[in-house]
Amino acid sequence: MTADEGPPGPAAPPWRAGGGERLRTLTVRGRVLRVAVRDGDPDWPPLLLCNGIGVSLELLQPFVDALDPRRCVIRFDMPGVGGSPAPVVPYHLITTGPLLAGLLDQLGHERADVLGISWGGGLAQQFALSRPDRVRRLVLVATAPGALMVPGHPRVLRHLLTPRRHRDPQYSARIAAELYGGSARKDPAMARELLHATTRLGPARGYYYQLMAGLGWTSLPLLPRLRPPTLILAGDDDPIIPLVNARIMHRLIPGSQLHIYHGGHLELAADAERLAPAVEAFLDAGLTGEGSQE
Repeated sequence: MTADEGPPGPAAPPWRAGGGERLRTLTVRGRVLRVAVRDGDPDWPPLLLCNGIGVSLELLQPFVDALDPRRCVIRFDMPGVGGSPAPVVPYHLITTGPLLAGLLDQLGHERADVLGISWGGGLAQQFALSRPDRVRRLVLVATAPGALMVPGHPRVLRHLLTPRRHRDPQYSARIAAELYGGSARKDPAMARELLHATTRLGPARGYYYQLMAGLGWTSLPLLPRLRPPTLILAGDDDPIIPLVNARIMHRLIPGSQLHIYHGGHLELAADAERLAPAVEAFLDAGLTGEGSQE
């Protein structure tokens, strides 16, 4: 991945990575975002990745590397996270639809496949509900319908109230098994490496802004109106998002598919080689001879 040092915002020159990945700063609807794009086959729809709370776009590098190289992949840091500067005032998930639509506009895409993990799954749901015309297929990983969900144990959730696990590697390894489950139970250092060695730290208030953005938000009563074909991936050992949430969403989202994997909250990055094929198969099932049209 290389950095594009061009000026931010719409006035920047056209951006083509020429087969690799580049980083760029874009101003989208008044928000400054750090964005990475991996070019792919122009006849394939791009895949827009929405990350979890407090982590930068680098967290999902193993997953991106495991995908078909012909697939264009778009990643970004939310305001105040990773390399995106914190906004002056907080935001809410309800207001994020135009942000993602504006990002696709600047990159020249009418529609995209959208994958959201954890907090990013809420972002992806909100985008699909508010702008179904921009979402071809939807993948929800280790996520829930927001405020109206079956929560994890309070002992687990208290670790999410501060960004300490992103700022203190020793603390991150110490709580990894209890917080993330799955492969982190056998290898707590793995979580420390994912969160510290490969990701970029943003300001603390960016984490709190992201946390506050989900307050009071829920997709639960609207899930029967979710129109894009949807794949739900959920771990059978996820202390943050109990598996029952995925089963509820599967029952409410028309025609959705549910894929239960053995593992916890971080498996999409920790075991990308195992989970990427399930995502690829779902996305490829929607492709026809007309390219990105279904």
